[in-house]
Amino acid sequence: MREFLRSAYGLEAAIRPLPGENHNVLVEHPGGRAVLKIATQGQEPGALALEHEAIEHLARGELGLGLPRTVPARDGAVVTAYPAAADVRLPARLSAFVTGTPWSELAAPDAALQVELGRTLARLAAALAGFAPAAGRRNHRWDLTRVDDLRPAIALVADLSRRRLLADAFHRWRALALPRLGELPASFIHGDANDENVLVANGHVVGLLDFGDALENPTVCELAVAMTYACLRQPDPLAVGARIVAGYQELRVLGDGERRALLPLVCGRLAASLATAAERRHTGAGTRNHFLTEEPAWELLARLLAVDPANAEAALTGAAAPPAAASGAGSLLARRRRRLGPSLSLAYDEPLEIVRGAGQYLYDRRGRPYLDLVNNVCHVGHCHPRVVAAGQRQMAILNTNTRYLYRELTDYAERLTATLPEPLRVCYFVNSGSEANELAVRLARAHTGRRGMLVVEGAYHGHTSTLIELSPYKFLGRGGSGRAAPWVGVVPMPDGYRGPHKGQGPAAGRAYGDAVGAALARATEPVAGLLVEPLLGCGGQIVPPAGYLERAYAHVRAAGGVCIADEVQVGFGRPGSHFWAFETQSVVPDVVVMGKPIGNGHPLAAVVTSPEIAASFANGMEFFSTFGGNPVSCAIGLAVLDVIAEEGLQERARALGGRFLDGLRELARRHELVGDVRGLGLFLGVELVADRRTLAPAAAAAAALVERMKRRGILLSTDGPLHNVLKIKPPLVLTRADVDHALLALDDELAHTGP
Repeated sequence: MREFLRSAYGLEAAIRPLPGENHNVLVEHPGGRAVLKIATQGQEPGALALEHEAIEHLARGELGLGLPRTVPARDGAVVTAYPAAADVRLPARLSAFVTGTPWSELAAPDAALQVELGRTLARLAAALAGFAPAAGRRNHRWDLTRVDDLRPAIALVADLSRRRLLADAFHRWRALALPRLGELPASFIHGDANDENVLVANGHVVGLLDFGDALENPTVCELAVAMTYACLRQPDPLAVGARIVAGYQELRVLGDGERRALLPLVCGRLAASLATAAERRHTGAGTRNHFLTEEPAWELLARLLAVDPANAEAALTGAAAPPAAASGAGSLLARRRRRLGPSLSLAYDEPLEIVRGAGQYLYDRRGRPYLDLVNNVCHVGHCHPRVVAAGQRQMAILNTNTRYLYRELTDYAERLTATLPEPLRVCYFVNSGSEANELAVRLARAHTGRRGMLVVEGAYHGHTSTLIELSPYKFLGRGGSGRAAPWVGVVPMPDGYRGPHKGQGPAAGRAYGDAVGAALARATEPVAGLLVEPLLGCGGQIVPPAGYLERAYAHVRAAGGVCIADEVQVGFGRPGSHFWAFETQSVVPDVVVMGKPIGNGHPLAAVVTSPEIAASFANGMEFFSTFGGNPVSCAIGLAVLDVIAEEGLQERARALGGRFLDGLRELARRHELVGDVRGLGLFLGVELVADRRTLAPAAAAAAALVERMKRRGILLSTDGPLHNVLKIKPPLVLTRADVDHALLALDDELAHTGP
């Protein structure tokens, strides 16, 4: 190295390695001191040149900071080629030594210095605002927009409590920062104003080192990185952060999105640092210097995550704090109980007050995010902007009823029926799945002139009086009559795990289908039709065996009945392999019922049937739904279809459902509590049992697991006649990171949930 310095720079120098992430060497020569930085193998070829360009840009301004300006080589080169080995040349840059004390060596930085740090960061942002080198559009490990790249390292953390902390940090970043990043002001930033790179002298910030991580990023990321390290080892980190933000906002006021993203970005930086430490510890690649901030980082992360995000945002930025939790008779829960019927249930032991939804997340009053794995209603994501805009736009133009002609109704009927096979071409629009199923039963009765109906064990089809009588899940459950009405026939659940034909392979579908034929033969009242979900939700997330519906439909049609597919929970691409769940069974029903996902949370439902059945229903009595098929609902329905197609959500359901299913099956191999895993696409079920031999249901364990996952910020619920099945039916905008996060959390919590 001395020979290199002599030949390239004309310097006779003593050298000493410097600690830190990079390969830096202190160079002491008769004219003073300098630092030689040698790029690592694999680093972008232009990285050192980018550092030089950024520093020179700042040096031409009035930033007032000492900077590691380049010492040119003898030939004037900014970057030289250091001979690391006989056939290896690495880029190198010699820079001036900047004097000052690193922030990390300050025993207790005072409040004034913390405010000054904020001002310095704002001045830095202003100085870099017009600097936009092409090489700055780069990515690297410490890029705060790509924190999730490091998420797999969570599994390398052996301590369970710390693994939970780290998973929560990634979750907070993904739910609270990531959705906003594309909308925030962006610029070229230093990217690593950590406590080693910020220099102080005489109570002032005097220098800034190491531009190796500089890149184009949301501007607020600069502030987030600096705050992360300035808050380490501090007794009141939020107070420190607030002083830094106050100084920053004297010169550059944060926008609303930046204020909300700031603390989640700090959590993201801590997550990246701790994940990197876990990787290095696992591979043995780290040195002592790589772990100097690890323990303080764990401590800081725990303290930050213990604070509600809304309160933390208020403390840091001076934003309005959330309203204090009400108590006693004035609480929201007490008010609800006074004015709403007691039959309305609430999820979870401690109910959630949800104030906002976006994508796959719900957010409570405290600002805490929850990954929603159970809300199949918001099919294309909570408050999808395109769906919201479609409804708002149409509401401002016209909303009326189907006694008038308007294009939206016909356009939507044509688009909807285009997703279905022949002869399903006639639509009726209503407001809910219950109304739609009620109408489907009326269609079957009108067409056949009969009254009787067949349904499956454990099925739920709606809350009208007729549908309660057609829902064994209700009439055999708590508060039910305990028996089927005389005109209702109940056929066996086509359950491959618990049913009478389990383990029979391909023969099971035929056997369960023949049970429908047997029910037709013993019916005391002529049967108008079979009402069945192609994938059974309340029955326990059941996927019927192949051939079941084909055989069952054949029996029903031979007896003169109508086959109704209840797609309220499972249609619109959720199965992944097909748009409609009945297609997975290679059948075409006579009537299809749609609800829940059809309007992404807007009250919309539909029944589609054949012209022949529609003609039978046209007996002179008008069918009319005041709100069914109104222009606003149709505009929203069209937007949902557009989003499913243009965002590839059916394919996403297929790919992510497969990933989720594989992961759940791996959990079943490790946890005896998991008796069965089943599903198609993003319609999944995990059945918990106390004994795999007897299949004794573990309902209490399932309920406990749901509560544990809620505390981890993940929403699940239980279903099935025995209440022991975890149901997973998330919005289709789920991501791979969400799937992996849920699997890791389930793995942790299953290990600590008893039967």
